[in-house]
Amino acid sequence: MQDLAIVILNFNGVSFLKKFLPKVIEYSPNASIYVADNLSTDGSVDFLKKNHPSVSLILNSKNGGFAKGYNDALKKIDAKYFLLLNSDIEVTENWLNPLLEVMKDETVAGCQPKVLSYSKKNTFEHAGASGGYLDRNYYPFCRGRILEIFEEDKGQYDGKTEVFWATGASLLIRSDLFNEVGGFDEAFFAHMEEIDLCWRIKKKGYKFMVEPSSIIYHVGGGTLAYNSPKKLYLNFRNSLFMLVKNHEGLLLPKLFYRLILDGIAAVHFLLKGEFKSVLSVLSAHVSLYSHLGKLLNQRRDIKKLSINFNSAGFYNASILWARYFKGIKKFSDLNKRFFQ
Repeated sequence: MQDLAIVILNFNGVSFLKKFLPKVIEYSPNASIYVADNLSTDGSVDFLKKNHPSVSLILNSKNGGFAKGYNDALKKIDAKYFLLLNSDIEVTENWLNPLLEVMKDETVAGCQPKVLSYSKKNTFEHAGASGGYLDRNYYPFCRGRILEIFEEDKGQYDGKTEVFWATGASLLIRSDLFNEVGGFDEAFFAHMEEIDLCWRIKKKGYKFMVEPSSIIYHVGGGTLAYNSPKKLYLNFRNSLFMLVKNHEGLLLPKLFYRLILDGIAAVHFLLKGEFKSVLSVLSAHVSLYSHLGKLLNQRRDIKKLSINFNSAGFYNASILWARYFKGIKKFSDLNKRFFQ
């Protein structure tokens, strides 16, 4: 068994591979590097074969999105640790050692680096920033990013700390735990599948950490633009999926409240004339209802396997209220007594 496998999932990202893969190779000397291709049609495979023969190539038989793409690829890799890395990421020198140091603690299931924007390198990036959290209604946010507000990185979140979830854009995780819980939920396709994964593993008592001394730069929106109606649909739908699967208390009141909040969001989009966004929210709810039976079965199975839920990184208040009613734009300004 190898120690560390860096696995880059690729779909029509040859431009990112050309730009960022050389540094991954240069700055990851002791890791085995894999590219798992999701049926690209842009010449990615030929480029890799010709220019990077040292990189192991895994050809997935279908494009099942982020979740299935990684699940299929990782079944073919025997390593102690998987490091899942987006193709649109620039790594930096000595990015691996701090992450591997964190994993020496056997209670840590996984960790992430500090994620900054590739285009604004002094600003936190959407996908993970300096560690992920969930509010009481299961809306995700980060140290350095509250909803649509991105903070400038001034070293204010440079301390290593435990978080609720680590970003799938650059996730170092123990392979045995990934496999034990069945990997990503393939019904998610893409978006929030890493939060769902972390949540399920935390139900076994494990930790997730952020190690900001490891730094990467993320382009973001490489596959789906941030304002894409499909991205909005996946975010609304998958948030509901993971709520049904993982919520600890009575499900119906929490789900009903979330559906009301989603309805308010849909009205907001309607008043702004963003009709495709309204349709995305409605479609997300339709998909929830069609998957509800399966999700409830998953919920029962997860409850049976839950041992000692580690709720660290949970924010027992509303991030929407903090942002839109109290005007809070910085993670550091959130009331610390609400954090678990």
